[in-house]
Amino acid sequence: MELSMMLDYAGDPRRAADQAAALESAGLDAVWVAEAWGFDSPTIMGYLAARTERLKIGSAILNVYSRTPGLIAQTAAGLDALSGGRALLGLGASGPQVVEGWHGMPYDKPLGRTRETVELCRRIWRRETIDHHGINDMPLPPEKGGRYGKPLKILTRPVRPAIPIHIASLGPANVRLTAEIADGWLPTLFIPEKAAAVWGGPLAEGAAKRSPELGPLQTVAGGLLAIGDDAAAVRDLARPQIALYVGGMGAVGKNFYNDLAVAYGYEEEARKIQELYLAGRGRDAAAAVPDEFCELTTLCGPEGYVRERVEAFREAGVTMLNVTPVGPDPAKLIDTVKSWL
Repeated sequence: MELSMMLDYAGDPRRAADQAAALESAGLDAVWVAEAWGFDSPTIMGYLAARTERLKIGSAILNVYSRTPGLIAQTAAGLDALSGGRALLGLGASGPQVVEGWHGMPYDKPLGRTRETVELCRRIWRRETIDHHGINDMPLPPEKGGRYGKPLKILTRPVRPAIPIHIASLGPANVRLTAEIADGWLPTLFIPEKAAAVWGGPLAEGAAKRSPELGPLQTVAGGLLAIGDDAAAVRDLARPQIALYVGGMGAVGKNFYNDLAVAYGYEEEARKIQELYLAGRGRDAAAAVPDEFCELTTLCGPEGYVRERVEAFREAGVTMLNVTPVGPDPAKLIDTVKSWL
């Protein structure tokens, strides 16, 4: 099992990136960079490439609407070149509120767009000449206004002909697609004890169609990390984020994280969290998050307990434990957990 962390995308990006770079020597294997509707992730990933020597650097996530497949492939290839082959491409559909509200793009065909982007990225990295017509057209045909385009292949030579692609997915159809075509899976709010009941079927169905060349599906999941006799209290720091996702990341009936909470068995709590959050009562929504939800999505407590949580994630199929260290000595936390893996 490898060890990674998610970069804080809401604060100072240089400070967060410098902290991640400092954890490289403590044993951190990878860092994931989100963008949501904040700073873009490729710029920060390029900075990380220059500040590190060994860390894998991944996007978590680039959405498949606001960038063309060609640009996504170029971005990943550029990062892979700058980092000497350490890039990880995290893709996803994101959600309707971000795609339509921030990027001004219609939220349509999320599965088809994801599948097509993965296919085109892999073809581009192999330096194929691209003549593709589907949801995306390369080149743009005359009937859609094209006048000068011709089939092209990437000008430069990618460092690797296949950069690992991870897909962020939660719903059954998207998880099924992930298990079929992706190198890795980026689930959010992952509860090891409940994962098989929620996703076991779609994962198995997708795996049945999976190319043997891809190898086993990698799974990246984890949560807040704190070790100590009083570290259980750190779980409460997860409440605002859980409330944001379950309550605020989408409208009523169009929130994938709320659907996940319901699938986990927190139906009434999920409804209450969403009602409170959408009413502008964020603190009350955070307080309404069940204690069990906070505990099972984090790794916080005495050392023996945290070791048990690490094993629970491992037994649930997690191959890269993704943590957010909390405390005065993040390097010590990373070094400790790395020694267990």
